[in-house]
Amino acid sequence: VQLQASGGGSVQAGGSLRLSCAASGGGFGSSIMAWYRQAPGKQRELVASVTSGGVTKHANSVKGRFTISRDNAKNTVYLQMDSLKPEDTAVYYCNVRRIVTPRFDYWGQGTLVTVSS
Repeated sequence: VQLQASGGGSVQAGGSLRLSCAASGGGFGSSIMAWYRQAPGKQRELVASVTSGGVTKHANSVKGRFTISRDNAKNTVYLQMDSLKPEDTAVYYCNVRRIVTPRFDYWGQGTLVTVSS
């Protein structure tokens, strides 16, 4: 199984970026796809998640600014990030997991997002 993340980069505060993460090499039905981030010196935190049925959750810190979505046909999860703030600077990781049998938990490589003031 591979998760290929893309879309990171540098942007000024107030700008936008869109992250994508394509999963391959397995079946991903009944799964939860999510984005996490880890800023320097901080623990990894959940940014947003989406179930295969389209139910989403967003961290309070990004509500109203970030939107997670997924395309089940493409096994791809997206994170639209608007009104970016310097505190959004972090390495962003995609994750796909299934909590029912057969369980799995896969991580993609990180993609760096840098927001300058």
